[in-house]
Amino acid sequence: MTILLYILIGLVVLIAILAMIAPKTYSVSRSTSISKPVSEVFQYVRSLKNQDEWGPWAKKDPNMTKEFQGTDGEVGAISGWKGNKDVGEGEQEIMAIKENEVVETKLRFFKPWKAESDAYIKVNDEGNGSTKVTWGFSGKNKFPFSIMMLFMNMDKSVGKDFEQGLSDLKSTLEK
Repeated sequence: MTILLYILIGLVVLIAILAMIAPKTYSVSRSTSISKPVSEVFQYVRSLKNQDEWGPWAKKDPNMTKEFQGTDGEVGAISGWKGNKDVGEGEQEIMAIKENEVVETKLRFFKPWKAESDAYIKVNDEGNGSTKVTWGFSGKNKFPFSIMMLFMNMDKSVGKDFEQGLSDLKSTLEK
């Protein structure tokens, strides 16, 4: 019985230590340059519906169901989705817009697990009719999922999707 108690105490101590050293936040972003003026790029990326044309998740589940609420491209617009295990279930809401600068959204994931992230798409004039687009998101790792982040690199896992999405966005806008 004493050995079992020591094992149990050891597990509790191990979990406590892992929880203390686990990353509490995450942030992932990628950028690309698009040969179009800022205003044209911004008008396109502010639309949640347009994300189906360039975002990587629509390709991961072509049968994903989508639902839209509100006026697309305006604060309060919501894009909801239900898909396969690769895309899960959730919604994205436009929280703030700074014209020709940034669209800020809230991502709410319902399945496979509940989570929230702050996301954004920023545009910057690079001159000569070219626009730098930065797509990113950040959030907090809550216990016990924070411990999983010791063994998973959010930047590596989601970064590839952002790179693919930005590449597709560039191709779509530069046609």
